[in-house]
Amino acid sequence: MPLLAISTRWETAPAGKLLYTPGVIVAVGHDLIETARIRSLLEREGQRFYRLFAPAELDYCVQLTDPIPSYAARFAAKEAFQKVWPRPHGWRDVWVERPRTLGGPFPYAAPLLGFAPHIAAEMRAQGWRAHLSLTHTREHASAVVVLEQVSVEPVKTETHV
Repeated sequence: MPLLAISTRWETAPAGKLLYTPGVIVAVGHDLIETARIRSLLEREGQRFYRLFAPAELDYCVQLTDPIPSYAARFAAKEAFQKVWPRPHGWRDVWVERPRTLGGPFPYAAPLLGFAPHIAAEMRAQGWRAHLSLTHTREHASAVVVLEQVSVEPVKTETHV
């Protein structure tokens, strides 16, 4: 049975039935973190700190003069997604992607969420899309994730017995 969000509770719908129509917001998650917490986590954990982030996140952040606000924003994105997802996930199961742009005034496109195969498959099966907004200052980082219903019928997946 598909899992659906109603307020902040997750409920099960009858098999093949969706309680939402396309374009409807299924869930919203938000996280706000003090960048000082991320800085102290890095100082305390050393190299283990980097295990929280996917390789692409590390590549992006390491090139910055002060990567801590960007690490904090990515940490907040993972936490915000966890608030809209019905089950726990690993730190590297969700990541922030910043695709390069070709020309134009900005070298990177708007941030997107990337997912491990098992999460991506469930997102497709449920007909969901995740939208991400990030912001940070030297003191705080924040992320908002909106989970949207984009298809009317759940995608049928093959089951092998």
